[in-house]
Amino acid sequence: MRTADTPAPDGTGPTGRRRANGASDGTGSTAGSDAAGASDAPLSPATLEEIAGTARDVVDEISTVVEGKADAASLAVMVLLTGGHVLVEDVPGTGKTMLAKSLAAALGADRHRIQFTPDLLPGDVTGASIFDQAAGRFEFRPGAVFTQVLLADEINRASPKTQSALLEAMEERQVSVDGQTYALPEPFMVVATANPVEMEGTYRLPEAQRDRFLAQMTMGYPVASAEARMLSAQAGPVPDGDRELVDSVRARTDPATIAAYVRAIRRVHAAPALVEYAVRLAAATREHPRSVLGASPRAGVHLLRAAKAHAAMGARGFVEPGDLRAVISPVWRHRLHLSPGALSRGATADDVLEDVLAQVPVA
Repeated sequence: MRTADTPAPDGTGPTGRRRANGASDGTGSTAGSDAAGASDAPLSPATLEEIAGTARDVVDEISTVVEGKADAASLAVMVLLTGGHVLVEDVPGTGKTMLAKSLAAALGADRHRIQFTPDLLPGDVTGASIFDQAAGRFEFRPGAVFTQVLLADEINRASPKTQSALLEAMEERQVSVDGQTYALPEPFMVVATANPVEMEGTYRLPEAQRDRFLAQMTMGYPVASAEARMLSAQAGPVPDGDRELVDSVRARTDPATIAAYVRAIRRVHAAPALVEYAVRLAAATREHPRSVLGASPRAGVHLLRAAKAHAAMGARGFVEPGDLRAVISPVWRHRLHLSPGALSRGATADDVLEDVLAQVPVA
């Protein structure tokens, strides 16, 4: 039985899909060769322009079916480029599932959907070993997590035991079953949705799992003009051969190119002073009078990675203070816990982050 440390001869994972390799992505991408050398050399202007252009193309393609939500699409693409995961918490019918589906379609990526329910078992997520009577041995059957974009729909409806089945996959990009470890495809992204209004029959996400989501966002209601376009599109005729609106989304890139971009973006330069600034921001959230749980060290790592992706999407090879400030709210707000007194006065995590940004100088 193959493990993560002993890849199959053809370079495939349990799904049979060849894992992305930045050194040879078959796309002509400059990021593929740029990421292959594993050097600390700055990214070339051509690579940065390529990353920024591809990100714009993917956002534009998502916006053809998710009307009026370019900011949400841009945040989802930014999370993808960091190699992270996103939690979408909002009321029903605001396009959470459509966003995940259209993102996968615009990438040309494999996607699976898991509808989280109270009776869902961990093996339904990760897979299980099944005894093959003909061969006289156990055979691993991959679960839905073996994909590139995983939609964990209404994740808070499953039990904590089942929710925790995603912890290893989200952090280490692998799954361990019966003492064997299996690598997940690249890129791998979890888009989890949760309904914060109807709480009957739901389970709060464990803090360890919330901390593994690089960003949290809400979709919100579209403006009237965008909602009218959405109604016309989704209530209108479906083109021949398509089953739903998302089938019209065109692939604007491919998974191998995205995997190369994820590696390349790690080489965006962050000056030591900016790293120290991120550390001081995290410390300020822990010491804030309205906070009982501040940003973790993992939150600091995620903030810096998100700032690098934000800079790359602007075709810049270096991080500015504005990049950190632009991404701190979606990256940190779901990790903060406020005191009961602060909550009773209507304070929010965003309020705490605004205070922190105002009080902590860049240098």
